[in-house]
Amino acid sequence: MRRRALGIDLGGTQVRAALVDADGAVLRRASARTDVGGGPPAILAQFARLMAEIGADTATLAGVGVCAPGPLDSATGTFIHVPTLPRWEGFALRDRLAADLGLPVVVEGDAIAAAYGEWRFGAGRGLDHLLYITVSTGIGGGVVSDGRLLHGRRGMAAHVGHFRMATDGPRCACGAVGCFEAFAAGTALDRRARQAVLDHPDSLLASMAATDPAHAGHVVEAARQGDAVALRLLDQEAAYLGEGITSLIHLYSPERVIIGGGVSNGLDLMQARIHRVIEETAMPSFRDVRVVRAGLGDNAGLVGAAALILFDERRRAQA
Repeated sequence: MRRRALGIDLGGTQVRAALVDADGAVLRRASARTDVGGGPPAILAQFARLMAEIGADTATLAGVGVCAPGPLDSATGTFIHVPTLPRWEGFALRDRLAADLGLPVVVEGDAIAAAYGEWRFGAGRGLDHLLYITVSTGIGGGVVSDGRLLHGRRGMAAHVGHFRMATDGPRCACGAVGCFEAFAAGTALDRRARQAVLDHPDSLLASMAATDPAHAGHVVEAARQGDAVALRLLDQEAAYLGEGITSLIHLYSPERVIIGGGVSNGLDLMQARIHRVIEETAMPSFRDVRVVRAGLGDNAGLVGAAALILFDERRRAQA
């Protein structure tokens, strides 16, 4: 039997589990709506049900990799404070799950796990330096530098959504004003789309949002059909992403920037503008960095979490 691990992606909306082999292939996967109100006991029970659903036999697994939103201490596998997962503060998921299953367990931030998946098996394969950004409800990140996954203190490196782009502007979910996330996350695009619908009730975007509040998916769909309002919104989104990415390129010096998350579905419509911003504003030696879409799609976190086990990344990082 080929070597395999279980990847679990714990989010505030969904919890997903997948069997992943050493080639990064997702063999089977299942998902359920996260029982947020039930806290850790209920979600641990969901883990068990999903494992049974995909036929995950602990006797055949190398271990379990879990990715989750942060901040969390991935060095100890303990949650610090996750706004979308109340009642998890101080919960030592790694130790609890390892005791329950009798297997090695790694707990990692979701964007860092996705960065690892993309590096091992996706759009960053073969690179020594990459930056991964997920643009969805918020903005998260992961970095590979000098051929190593960057963890930082307590495993909290690359919270890229929370560098400040301005001293004023929209308020971020973290409480600060002017964060990259507040300008460019999917929720920020949703907010601008809803205002655009009010300002342009005759637009195609407005008609798409007639029965459902306007969101980023509507913007991408309307833009693909040539709607001028949606195209302007995506141009503005691309400008914000380009500005933020330029600063991050200066900071991390990647060979490539990989974008995942829901907003990446429209990346092909934004790439030219993002690259133009980089070419116009980055220092000359950084202007050739390309921005591409994640190769693993929404499996990046699952594959990355499992790969952390399959390649024993924690021990490698400490070597």
